[in-house]
Amino acid sequence: MASIKGPAPTSNKLDGSPLRIAIVHSRWNKTVIDALLAGTIAKLKEHGVKDSHIVVQSVPGSFELPLACSKVITGSRVQAGASATDLLGGLYIGTSLNSPRPSSRAATPAPTVASMPSQPFDAVIAIGVLIKGSTMHFEYICDSVSHALMRIQLDTGIPVIFGVLTALTDDQALERAGIGRGESKGHNHGEDWASAAVEMASHSRRWAEGKF
Repeated sequence: MASIKGPAPTSNKLDGSPLRIAIVHSRWNKTVIDALLAGTIAKLKEHGVKDSHIVVQSVPGSFELPLACSKVITGSRVQAGASATDLLGGLYIGTSLNSPRPSSRAATPAPTVASMPSQPFDAVIAIGVLIKGSTMHFEYICDSVSHALMRIQLDTGIPVIFGVLTALTDDQALERAGIGRGESKGHNHGEDWASAAVEMASHSRRWAEGKF
């Protein structure tokens, strides 16, 4: 019997061409992480997100994901605010109070424009892999990370996509990265997270403009 799980397709074609999206991933359970990361990036590009608008950062484990997501959102806003012309490039700064001022501006460096990106992130995808062990560590991390990531998107208004696998076994994790060891390789959930990021980022842009 076919599974009924999974998202229904959106009624509109997803267009990620104007979006800037960050991916923050843990390095724990690297084999699964690498497959999920590759699937996520490939699907973002399929939806039209530009290479230069995909930023990937890594942290040691899933517990570090919430802080990292919060910081990259803040940092992207700093980047966007720093993209104005660097006026110092067009100012004359003498070596002393008695230094002669040049007769023309040609002697000074021309104004330069900082190469900072001009827009903050429209969405962040948090990718981690938690596999249950023999202690309560799994339950504590799952609960803490889930609540923290939800709080970040509510506090910042930026969609944070929950790409944290909470698997009971190695095989469950492998199948959800599309690299299962059985006859069925499973499905790479990174593709779903990428589509969710593009859709939610697009919705958020419209909603912020009062368009429904």
